[in-house]
Formats: sequence, C-alpha cells, structure tokens
Amino acid sequence: MNKAILMNFVVDKDSKQIKVDREFSAPLPMVWAAWTQPEILDQWWAPKPWQARTKSMDFRPGGSWLYSMVGPEGEEHWSKADFKQIESSKSFSALDGFCDENGTLNPDWPRSLWENTFTEKGDSTQVNIAITYDTLTDLEKILDMGFKEGFTAGLENLDLYLSTHSPKTA
Repeated sequence: MNKAILMNFVVDKDSKQIKVDREFSAPLPMVWAAWTQPEILDQWWAPKPWQARTKSMDFRPGGSWLYSMVGPEGEEHWSKADFKQIESSKSFSALDGFCDENGTLNPDWPRSLWENTFTEKGDSTQVNIAITYDTLTDLEKILDMGFKEGFTAGLENLDLYLSTHSPKTA
C-alpha cells in the first residue's frame, strides 16, 4: 500500500471549518470514481471494522446519497448527502447529515457542507475538502465523536483500495 503523499487536517474554528488536503497515488479518474460511485464508496468510506452500505445514490445536483455505517454488531447509523454542485472530475459539494433509514434528517445532529475539489498532479491526485458547519458548537460536536480519527481511517482505506485496483498492479 502506498503511504499518503500529503495529509493535512486543520480545524479552523474562526470559519467553523475542517479542512483536509489529501493526496492519493492514483490517477484522477480512479480517485473521482472512488468518491462518486456507490459500489466503490462502500469499500472504503467507513473506518474498519465498520462498513458503509449504500441504500441509494443519485449523483447529480439535487440528487442524494443515502447510506449507513454498519458496525460489527450490526448497528446502523444512517446519513444522507444532498448534492449541490457537481463539475465532473473537478469538484462537488453536498450537504451531509445524520438521518434515519428513510432519509429523514435527525435534528439533534448538525448538517455540514462538504466542498471537495480534485486536482491531477502527475500520477497522483490531490483532494481538498472543506467541511463547514453552521456553528462552532456543531463543529466541536462532530470532532468530539471522533470524526478526525474515523475520517482519517476511511482515507487510509481508500489508499488500500486504490493500490489494489491501480492499473499498475492489475
């Protein structure tokens, strides 16, 4: 497995944002597909031993991704991402939040705006992620539940997926 070339995780409390800059040792089309196709997302999005399981995905502006994180005891935590803007192979944004299995949002948890930008860098791809919350309290609530550790583990899962599915290793 290739080690991350770049991994920055910055919490900017003034702008109520988490900023993640991450580079992957894979061409842009593979990385874009890994972030936008449910059959691939299900293979890396959840930190182990959890698994992501997509119920539905409509990757277009106005569409959504409804998925659960399934724990080792079978417990499920549902989330829904409502896609806002998509520029193929360059960027997409989505409003994400916890919900039930039908996509009804849970008002006890904050929503966050994800803005993901993809940049080709030779044989690798850099992804810049800005996650914005309405309030600092919302941001801190997500961090307290272990978001940094969980998201970092998911990105490591993506490294493994990309290294085992790269045209160089196929």
